[in-house]
This record gives sequence, structure tokens and C-alpha cells, in this order.
Amino acid sequence: MTGRGPEVVALGEVMLRFDPGEGRIRTARTFQVWEGGGEYNVVRGLRRCFGLRTAVATALVDNEVGRLTEDLILQGGVDNSLIRWITADGIGRTARNGLNFVERGFGIRGALGVSDRANTAVSKLRPGDIDWDSVFSEGARWFHTGGIFAGLSDATVEVAEEAMTAARRHGVTVSYDPNYRPSLWAGRGGPERAREVDLRLARHADVVVGALGLAGEHPGAVRLGADEVPKALLEVADRVPDVRVLATTLRGVPSADVNDWTSAAWSAQTGFVAGPEMPGLHVLDRIGSGDGFAAGMIYGLHTGTGLERALAYGTAHGALTMTTPGDVSMASLAEVEALVGGGSAHVRR
Repeated sequence: MTGRGPEVVALGEVMLRFDPGEGRIRTARTFQVWEGGGEYNVVRGLRRCFGLRTAVATALVDNEVGRLTEDLILQGGVDNSLIRWITADGIGRTARNGLNFVERGFGIRGALGVSDRANTAVSKLRPGDIDWDSVFSEGARWFHTGGIFAGLSDATVEVAEEAMTAARRHGVTVSYDPNYRPSLWAGRGGPERAREVDLRLARHADVVVGALGLAGEHPGAVRLGADEVPKALLEVADRVPDVRVLATTLRGVPSADVNDWTSAAWSAQTGFVAGPEMPGLHVLDRIGSGDGFAAGMIYGLHTGTGLERALAYGTAHGALTMTTPGDVSMASLAEVEALVGGGSAHVRR
């Protein structure tokens, strides 16, 4: 890296997202292409909305598809110097780039994701492939990864733990998002194995977003009412006692295009904190909203705003992410600040 290094580094897969717009994947004739990935979306939002210098550590096959993905990453302003390039074999026999086909959903038809991501370049990362001591000596102050990256292969669990351990060794704040995806764990131990991995990695984190993913016997085992969330976060705090902050989004889904949206957090210093409530939020594209929430939370905590304000940033940014197509945020900090301050959707002239 040249010049000043990134303030925030994420480790995760970046896929090409194919979006049929208002239509269906099964009948589409054209797709709009975006980049996206659970961990990448966070640093992309931190760069484009919140103005922090960010980088993504990932791997791509060096072919035209990989270079398109890189071009989209560069358009998002995210540092590309930590991309590990894998030589192409022509047909993707040894490694390939991930694809994700996503329908937005409408009304009674929910959003649908069809990922094509087995045998991808990033799933083949091994411990030692990235010099984390060098990465974290460049001035990074925050590191983020999550359960999507960890779920790609047994080796990526090791890489995530290696990176988180190195970050802590350099005094870098670490965040982790369990972000459970059933498709990644099918045939590999299912939700029980995912929970085992999440608890193993979360113990290296200072902040866990999506913290309710650690509640219950395994991911997706419980559906909580609003009055049950404080107790559930305390349960999670007991499971990961070294984590300083737990945060989560809370979503009701009357229909695909109208969601009730809020959040909650816990820290030992503050106890339970409820986020701002946004009932009846109109949704264009919900994919990436949890990552938008994580970006706002990280921005608030990184800049020392306090937990309540950080939770408001996360909730507002996640809400705005749902108003535009694609995984990534198109919001500005001014829009987030206005929404945090009680702004509305009136026309600005």
C-alpha cells in the first residue's frame, strides 16, 4: 500500500451480483451487475458514506470476471492492494469467481438469492497467504470479518482466526458478524457447526454485530419478540464474555417491500440500549441492509460517539441502504445525519 494505509480492513468474499430488477431470475433477459459481499459491503459503506479509508482482503481469479469485480471495487473507493490474484486455468477447474443472482421480491413474494460460489478463489485462502502483521502495521484501527467468509471452507475459518488474532496483537479493534447462510453449511455440519465456528471466532472480537445470531441453540433456532431481546443479548454476553459491544438489527416483515425496522445493543457500560424505531419502512432492496447497519455502528464506535449514537447511525444507514438497488450503500453522511436527527423524505431543492 502506498501513502496512508486504510483505517478499516475487511476480510471476505466479493461476488458479482446479477440483478433482474423488478423481474424474476427464471425469466430474465437482462441483468444489472453490482459487486457485493457481507464483509466487503461494510467497508464499502464506510468509504463511500462515512469517508473512512478502507481496504478489502480477498482473492479473485485473474480473468475478465475477476477484473470486472476489481473495477467495481475501485469505483467504490475501496483499496484493492490486499486482493490476492489467482492464476486462471481457463475454465475454473482449480478456482473461480463467485456469482450471486438476487431477486428483490415484492409484496407477498420475498427476496430470493441464488449463489454460485463453490470452489471460489477466496475459499482457497490458507493461513500465511496474507501477512497480517504487515497489514496492521500500516495504521489500520479496525478489522471486520464474519461468518460468511468463515463458512466458505474449513481453511477460511483458520484464516479468519489468524487475522483476528493478529489484529488484537496490534491493538486493532475487531468486529465480527455471524451472518449465517444455510447454503454454506449444508453438508458441512449445518447450523450446529456454524455455531461452533461463530463462538470460536467471536471470542477474538471486541464488537459483534448481528449478535442475535449467537442466541438460542443454533443459528435460526429462535424467533424473538421485542420484549425478549434484552434477555437474549444477556445470554449472548455470557457466551462471549470478552466482547465489549453486542448489536443487532430487528426486522418485522409485513411484506417484502414494507418492513418494520429497528435495532438494539448491549455493552457492560450501558446495559441494554434500544435503537430508533422505523415502522412501515418502504423497501426497494433489502439485501445489504445488515451490512449497512454494521458500517454505521462501526463509524459511530470508531469516532467515539457513544453506543446510543452509533446505534442510530447504524439503523439510519441500514434503512437508507434498503432504498436503493444493489448490495451496497448509496447514502451520504448528510442523509444519515438528517435521518438520525428526525429528517423526513420531503423533497430537497
